[in-house]
Amino acid sequence: MAERSLRRLRLVVAGLLGLALLALALPGIAGQYPQTTLEPKSQLAVWQNDLLNNIVFWCVIIFVLVEGALVVTVLRFRRRPGGPAPKPIHGNTQLEILWTIAPAIILALIAVPTVQTIFKAAALPKTSLQVEVIGHQWWWEFRYPKYGVITANELHIPAGTPVTFTLTSVDVIHSFWVPAFGGKRDVIPGRTNHMWFAADATGTFPGQCAEFCGTSHANMLFKVVSQPQAEFDAWVAEQKAPVAAPDSASLAARGLVIFQKGLCVACHMIDGVSYGVVGPNLTKVATRTTIASGIYPNDPEHLKAWIKNAPAEKPGSLMPNMNLSDADVEALVAFLETRR
Repeated sequence: MAERSLRRLRLVVAGLLGLALLALALPGIAGQYPQTTLEPKSQLAVWQNDLLNNIVFWCVIIFVLVEGALVVTVLRFRRRPGGPAPKPIHGNTQLEILWTIAPAIILALIAVPTVQTIFKAAALPKTSLQVEVIGHQWWWEFRYPKYGVITANELHIPAGTPVTFTLTSVDVIHSFWVPAFGGKRDVIPGRTNHMWFAADATGTFPGQCAEFCGTSHANMLFKVVSQPQAEFDAWVAEQKAPVAAPDSASLAARGLVIFQKGLCVACHMIDGVSYGVVGPNLTKVATRTTIASGIYPNDPEHLKAWIKNAPAEKPGSLMPNMNLSDADVEALVAFLETRR
């Protein structure tokens, strides 16, 4: 019997050592996954990560104490072969007081920092860059009222500058989530929610809709490009710069005619060309690195496949099959490639 108890103890110790090794390895593991929340890149994300660590700390203590007491009880008070049955115990005032007070203290230790974090995260900065976020099935629209810039699926922000987001939806409930910078916030039709963060690092960080919103929910991606202020200003200037009309004899000019006479004008906006509001603004579509809400690179081959039959490339896409000839698709791609 003693040998069996020793074997169990070894298993418990081995399990605890395994958990300790996993905890030590987590930072390295987290670095392999771009959507990790374990490497915060903004003050908001740091606050949330600190809160998580605080809660996990108390949960581990509770787990160790409860499971430890359970193991001791099972081993000490178990019925042994040939021995008497354990005597039942009914009521223990001191124990009942203890297990009433202890959870109340632990809840307070969790509740106080939680409420503090909620208030800090909800306090919008006095000065910040304003960005309007509009959720669509299944893509993201970003508007910069200060600059008059509208883009889709690629959010550019200056590093170190607080950015305040107003979030709403034109159809169903979505959720705006950038794991590295904190969040998330539900994006609800008929209601405006707010959130903010200031990026502590430069680079490109993935975002994701985090609320099931239909067939292509998993494909409702976007990216946040955090860049130095000078690079952000250059991007804004690029977005605001006028685009020259294509040469009348070029393939792009033929593509412009197809765009104007086809279904494209009903859904998409291009400054000076069309005024649709259903699909993404295409005024500067050639400056974006991806199409189809971030699931394909923005290159001629993928653009051709997307224009020809978007539902075949992205399940549930609301963009209809255009039924265009290969020559018309080539011309449209040539025109869209000039939008930079």
